[in-house]
Amino acid sequence: MTDSLASSGLVVVDKPAGMTSHDVVGRLRRLYSTKKVGHAGTLDPMATGVLVVGIERGTKFLAHLVASTKSYDATIRLGQATTTDDAEGEVLTERSRSCADMGEALADAEIYAGVDKLTGDIMQRPTAVSAIKIDGKRAHERVRDGESVEIPARPVTVSRFTVHDIRRNGEFIDLDVTVDCSSGTYIRALARDLGGDLGVGGHLTALRRTAVGPFSLDGARTLEDLATEADSGTTPAVTLPLDAALPACYPTLEVTAEEGAALAMGKWLEPRGLTGTHAAVTPDGRAIALVKEQGKRLATVFVAHPSTL
Repeated sequence: MTDSLASSGLVVVDKPAGMTSHDVVGRLRRLYSTKKVGHAGTLDPMATGVLVVGIERGTKFLAHLVASTKSYDATIRLGQATTTDDAEGEVLTERSRSCADMGEALADAEIYAGVDKLTGDIMQRPTAVSAIKIDGKRAHERVRDGESVEIPARPVTVSRFTVHDIRRNGEFIDLDVTVDCSSGTYIRALARDLGGDLGVGGHLTALRRTAVGPFSLDGARTLEDLATEADSGTTPAVTLPLDAALPACYPTLEVTAEEGAALAMGKWLEPRGLTGTHAAVTPDGRAIALVKEQGKRLATVFVAHPSTL
């Protein structure tokens, strides 16, 4: 294995607040001394937690990294709506029912009923300040340029929406929640819609992503930890080299060394009756490629160990 492939893979970062995902990429480019760094699943500057980053050939794998589920811990504030659906936006409305004290005007049962309404398979309108592209331009860029943005609702799945604590301070109600959801779900939009359905407005004041597919905070590293390792004179190790990253994300298909060599050259194999994409792994533990049956061929989707490297 070449040095390039030995240093390739995924780094699971515990992103700090106040940094964009692009900021994290820039930091890792310096720490790993390479321009080949990219991220999957953008986190807003306010948010913290799991950010999956590809290093060297790991950047090529990011395009095939499909995380169907994500998990978050968040705080939702009821009684105030903002332009961005989170604490970084300007306040649009501050209201309670009939201008009454929020703590008295909204019962726990109503809050739980509102949460139940937003649990399961729902239609969600993404927040306007998102990275979704509209006619080739990201929605948040259009908002910044003064355009009015209305993104159509789309189906998402919220498999868990649990309220852990309800804190009342008279003016607002803060909810500490945990959300497990499908990729593409906006937690800010859940806060907005919960407040809207209850007639008091709502936005997000804190967000921490605890898991993206198989990657969780348990395996995440802080930028400080990575910098300390780099300061010691060694390039920080990746969290998962490609040989571990591919099987972590896809079911495994065992192939012979000869078959692995063929896949490394981009050749196809005889079909095996597989459904979906698999990680082809040789007897020595190398995840050679992602493969998928296409007609009468078992073809490569992504080659992690090309024969040319």
